[in-house]
Amino acid sequence: MGFRARYTGLIEKYRDRLPVHDDTRIISLGEGNTPLVKLHNLPNLLQKDVDIYVKYEGSNPTGSFKDRGMTMAVTKAVEVGSQAIICASTGNTSAAAAAYAARAGIRAFVLIPEGKIALGKLAQAFMYGATVLQIRGNFDQGMSLVKKVAETAPVTIVNSINPYRLQGQKTASFEVVEALGFAPDYHCLPVGNAGNISAYWMGYCEYYKDGVTNNKPKMLGYQAEGAAPFLQGAPVDYPETVATAIRIGNPQSWNKALAAQQESGGWFDKLSDEKILEAQKMLAQHEGIFCEPASAASVGGAMRDICSGKILEGSRVVCTLTGNGLKDPDTAIAQCHSVKQVAIAAELPAVEKAILDYMK
Repeated sequence: MGFRARYTGLIEKYRDRLPVHDDTRIISLGEGNTPLVKLHNLPNLLQKDVDIYVKYEGSNPTGSFKDRGMTMAVTKAVEVGSQAIICASTGNTSAAAAAYAARAGIRAFVLIPEGKIALGKLAQAFMYGATVLQIRGNFDQGMSLVKKVAETAPVTIVNSINPYRLQGQKTASFEVVEALGFAPDYHCLPVGNAGNISAYWMGYCEYYKDGVTNNKPKMLGYQAEGAAPFLQGAPVDYPETVATAIRIGNPQSWNKALAAQQESGGWFDKLSDEKILEAQKMLAQHEGIFCEPASAASVGGAMRDICSGKILEGSRVVCTLTGNGLKDPDTAIAQCHSVKQVAIAAELPAVEKAILDYMK
């Protein structure tokens, strides 16, 4: 009986495509290698001939795609002798930064908007031992502060302005190509700080250039209506949306994301909070996949564009689900307020009756 080698993370797997050396100390938690799941029930509901896949990044160690970039950012920070990292965050970056700093044995400082972060993410930052600074402001203000602090304090910024972050995140597109045997026709992503859509395009272009795939997808970026600077054509000073992970008004990867959209022939669009939450619930109840609200923007946008014909029938579509639904349990529970919760006696007849009542 043969045995497969243990998977040890994306840097080891893609070492020849990443900026590391033979003697680089790799800071990894086994990130990457996430499932690409083909949807069956939602396409049937749409009654359209389209193959839809979701890249479920919620299965990464801290529950979001941020781990892909953070393994590279922290690895390179440690390589140059940094003893501390810093980031501004709407939640997922803080969780990933804190976890990888703990793994590396260095300090993590995270700036988050006070009262504007999902509890699952806040709990992670605390449990991983980060120094959490809650600012009376939004992510964009936090990002500005982080940039200024890093000019004088001995800390390394690990937001997506750190070029190594995108190098790690580009590996998700490698995995998509390897799983399908080709690149999809369309790749749909939620867009907040815009690093991820930039990174995916970087990866697809690299595999195309090297002949690993003979096609590249159109890159489609979806924002929340209350935080849609790409649709507005200018930064949004006070972004608001239930999808906290994309509650960002001034994306740091603006130019790279715009280039990805334009070079690929794709587009940006926006969804209301109502449509984002509707997509989150549909994905959970029809496919058994629970993602955080921001993630559902990719699926909600894809479904709308498939129904309108903007995404052509016969296409192969991949939607990135950036984070696990357990990141934001409060928002999920709030959507299920109409679900009946019945307390019954701990007796067989009572259980049988309750089941029969539900089956009617």
